[in-house]
Amino acid sequence: MADIFSAQQTTQFIEEGFLRIDSAFPAELAEEARNMLWGNMPEDPHNPATWTRPVVRLGMFTAGPFVKAANTPLLHQAFDELAGPGKWLPCMAMGTFPVRFPSPEDPGDAGWHVDASFPGQHPDNFVDWRVNVRSKNRALLMLFLFSDVGEQDAPTRIRKGSHLDVAKLLQPAGEQGLSFMEIASRLDALPAREEVLATGKAGTVYLCHPFIAHAAQPHRGKEPRFLAQPPLLLKKELDIEKPATPVEMAIHLGLTR
Repeated sequence: MADIFSAQQTTQFIEEGFLRIDSAFPAELAEEARNMLWGNMPEDPHNPATWTRPVVRLGMFTAGPFVKAANTPLLHQAFDELAGPGKWLPCMAMGTFPVRFPSPEDPGDAGWHVDASFPGQHPDNFVDWRVNVRSKNRALLMLFLFSDVGEQDAPTRIRKGSHLDVAKLLQPAGEQGLSFMEIASRLDALPAREEVLATGKAGTVYLCHPFIAHAAQPHRGKEPRFLAQPPLLLKKELDIEKPATPVEMAIHLGLTR
């Protein structure tokens, strides 16, 4: 089977930290999933007057449409090409869903951050979770668009190339790494980076390096935005001393540049 990504795209992932795949899963699956998500909220999809909260967070979903969306042949091949065959675990749950509604209110969660990948001393406290230079447990950050997302529809903001700076930030912390809050508090001191918006049609997936800095933003559009951001979990530890995959190569590049 031919590679999905060209040599140029692979280099782009290593240097910029993400790739976008259009039609990574069928729009019909996205619609099925949205209907299930509406069923888990008091908001009425046909009555915007009930959309009184700027964001609603829904938990993990393991129903068919969610698992199928995460495990298309196209995505499996993409995981192989970026993380390495045999190095990742299939995604059998989709979550968390931050469902964002059109609102003039500040959602209160729009700060720049890097998603954590392993628990600290207090596993039940997410902000105490950690990231280390080997990206323990996590191969990719993934953004699954379950609705059409335009520039006004609260698209996730991505700092292009920030994963290289984060790798260098994590290096002195060794295996213990840094907590979610420790990293977030230091991101503004890193070099300025171009900002990209994760827009696209329902069925689009952004595959991002686990160290990429990203942020939410207020919704200024008209229709609710449905997005999931599950991790692609590691089956085998990354090798950043002898990198063989784009995920590993990116960390090595960040540490040596």
